[in-house]
Amino acid sequence: MNRVALSRGTETELAGALVETEVAGIRAVLDPMGGLLLPALDMLVVSDLHLEKGSAFARRGMMLPPYDTLATLTLVARLIVRHDPKIVVSLGDTFHDRVGAALMPPAFREMIADMARGREWIWIAGNHDPDGAFGLPGISADSLCHGGLTFRHEPGPGPQPGEIAGHLHPAAIVTRREKSVRRACFATDGARLLMPAFGVTTGGLDLNHRAMTGLFNRPSLIAHLLGRDRIYSVRYGNLRG
Repeated sequence: MNRVALSRGTETELAGALVETEVAGIRAVLDPMGGLLLPALDMLVVSDLHLEKGSAFARRGMMLPPYDTLATLTLVARLIVRHDPKIVVSLGDTFHDRVGAALMPPAFREMIADMARGREWIWIAGNHDPDGAFGLPGISADSLCHGGLTFRHEPGPGPQPGEIAGHLHPAAIVTRREKSVRRACFATDGARLLMPAFGVTTGGLDLNHRAMTGLFNRPSLIAHLLGRDRIYSVRYGNLRG
């Protein structure tokens, strides 16, 4: 799915069906745009925006299209309009490198300020941006424990009931009518949840990758794959790979 094209769609085109699940007994709502809504906490969670990735590559002499930050922030803004949360959590790697927040153009800083107005905004530090979100509204933290859940960038080792994490950019492959499709996904076994990468130029790591070993009870694991206007929920045992 082309997330840059998705950012250019109309609100009606993006008003896809939501899917409900639970994390450690707490109701969670999955949006096909890649956001997680926790109604009991009035909280929206996004992860791995990787803002200013194009600029970071340009500083190293590698050219990427320069539209990644605008497209990603446009999608975040549409999620906020749709769900109107009181709290927004960006679950680490908000920026592609540790100077991205400081060097981000004023127009994008204004977009974030508009979205944050009247809300609590929490920036979880990631491995790409360990210093947090420089000069932006809200607070920076290494992790957050709230409402019976733990929010952190990198998933902890072994079972971690109630953990919501990012970092690994989970993705999965399904085959239908002899055609295989790979999509970013939410991954959950009901105890913990891994968030899909939200940034429009981010890649994905297959749920069969060794980095996923030990994170889930695989018989209970479901991949909720992101489609353009809906989520496709597939049990781990039915995935290809």
